[in-house]
Amino acid sequence: MSADRQPRELFDLSRRVFIITGGGGLLGHRHAAAIAGFGGVPVLVDLWLDGAERAAQAQRDATGVDAIALRCDITRAADVESMLHDVLERFGRVDGLINNAANNPKVEDPSATSFSRVESFPLGQWADDIAVGLTGAFLCSRVVGGELARRGSGVIVNISSEYGMLAPDQRLYRKEGVADDQQAVKPISYTVVKSGLIGMTKYLATYWADRGVRVNALTVGGVENGQPDEFLQRASRLIPLGRMAKPDEYIGAIVFLCSDASSFMTGANLVVDGGKSVW
Repeated sequence: MSADRQPRELFDLSRRVFIITGGGGLLGHRHAAAIAGFGGVPVLVDLWLDGAERAAQAQRDATGVDAIALRCDITRAADVESMLHDVLERFGRVDGLINNAANNPKVEDPSATSFSRVESFPLGQWADDIAVGLTGAFLCSRVVGGELARRGSGVIVNISSEYGMLAPDQRLYRKEGVADDQQAVKPISYTVVKSGLIGMTKYLATYWADRGVRVNALTVGGVENGQPDEFLQRASRLIPLGRMAKPDEYIGAIVFLCSDASSFMTGANLVVDGGKSVW
C-alpha cells in the first residue's frame, strides 16, 4: 500500500468480490450494503435463496453493482466448493469472505419455550447450531480462504457477538409467573459458536499471515428488530449508550475490516457493542 494514497482511497472496494454467508438475514443485507456502497460486489449466500435474492436486487437497484445471490448449504463441503466455482466463473476472482451465517433463536419472543435450557436442550439442535455457525464458517474459510491464499491476498471477517465474550444475562428473558426451571434462556450453543469464531479468527490469522490473507472478527451487540418493549427496556439498561444497535450501525466497521483501511490489522476482534462489555 502506497503511503501517498488519499484517506478516501483506503476504503475503496471497487470491483472487489466478497462472499457473505447468511446473506438473506437481517445483518446480511447490511453487510451487502456496506460492500456495494463502496464499489464492491457482494455475493449473498444462503440456504434460503429468496431473502438473499431480495438483498442482492436491492443493491443492484441502489448502486448498480453486479450483486448476486447463490443458494448454498455451508455445512456441506461440496456445496461450498460449488459455490466458489460459480463465483470464480462469474467474476474471475474473489477478494473476501464474511462468515455471517448462524442460527440465532429469538428467546425474547413471547412464544419462546423452555427447550433452550441446558437440561432439556435437544442434542439435534446443538448439532445443527454448531454445524451452521462453526462448521459452516470453517468450511467456507477452508475453501474460500484457500483461494485467497493461492492468490496471495484477501480478507476474512468472522461475525461474532457480545455473547462470544460475555455470558448471556438470562434475566433479560425472564417471564413473570413462569417457574425457574421452565424459563427460556439464550441457548448455550450460541455462546459456544460465537466464542469459537473468535478462536478461529486468531488461528487463521496466524496460519495465513504469510500468504497475504488477513482474518479479523467483528463482535456485534444486540440489534433492535421488533422485540417486545419490555425486553428493549431491560436490554438498554445493560448498555452504556442506553439502547440496542440499529441494523445499519455495523456498516462502517464492515467497510473498515474489508478495506485497505485495516491493512495492518489481523487476528483482532473489533468490538462494537454500545459499551456493554466495558461494564
